[in-house]
Amino acid sequence: MAALRVFITGASSGLGAALARHYGRQGAQLGLAARSADKLAALANEFPGSALYPLDVRDHPAMQTAAADFIARFGVPDVVIAAAGISVGTLTEYATDLEVFQAVLDINVIGMVATFQPFVTAMRNTRNGVLAGIASVAGVRGLPGGSAYSASKAAVITYLESLRVELHNSGVTVTTVSPGYIVTPMTAVNPYRMPFILQADVAAAKIARAITQRRRYVTLPWQMALVAWLLGWLPRALYDRLFCHAPRKPRNLPL
Repeated sequence: MAALRVFITGASSGLGAALARHYGRQGAQLGLAARSADKLAALANEFPGSALYPLDVRDHPAMQTAAADFIARFGVPDVVIAAAGISVGTLTEYATDLEVFQAVLDINVIGMVATFQPFVTAMRNTRNGVLAGIASVAGVRGLPGGSAYSASKAAVITYLESLRVELHNSGVTVTTVSPGYIVTPMTAVNPYRMPFILQADVAAAKIARAITQRRRYVTLPWQMALVAWLLGWLPRALYDRLFCHAPRKPRNLPL
């Protein structure tokens, strides 16, 4: 059986690194993209032969060059996972947060589009593959103090749905992954309890299983799927009263 060809952004830490290790242990041919060249190199020591792309997903020409190089080296990918993302507390009342809003939306949303765009035509031509985007339960309702992150993940959910419909019957599956809390550097700064939190390797295995099953939409763990469903059905007035005093993610974190 031929090795899977897997391209992952945000691969140097957190969930992206866990996904890289999961597929690497399966013998996949890996394309790993992230901003940290040092962390990518350390990860590649575990899986020699991986293609490394130290880049920022906001650098669209660099993403296109990386995609072309991966296809030239390994062939059209079987799986592309857009896992690059940032989360930081934001408040609209602060002018200094405008730049943060821009960065969150550029990385989490436009960065995902830039990740998939160079692969879509090739995957459509082979009538095979999965484009998997990491969304979040935080995209179901707007969270106080996390307006940029919630807005970005709501946009991701809708974008992936549009892409899924566009690629219907093409042979290419679009999988939306909406996790709850995962043990990563992103959640390590949260000053509040995180129910049903998953270890990154456990989350990666569940995501890989959903990709293998070509699921359209998956929320994990299952308890958060129930939470997301309940949040979606809460009347606005009740949601406002329940969440107006919810704990908030710190502002002014490094991007």
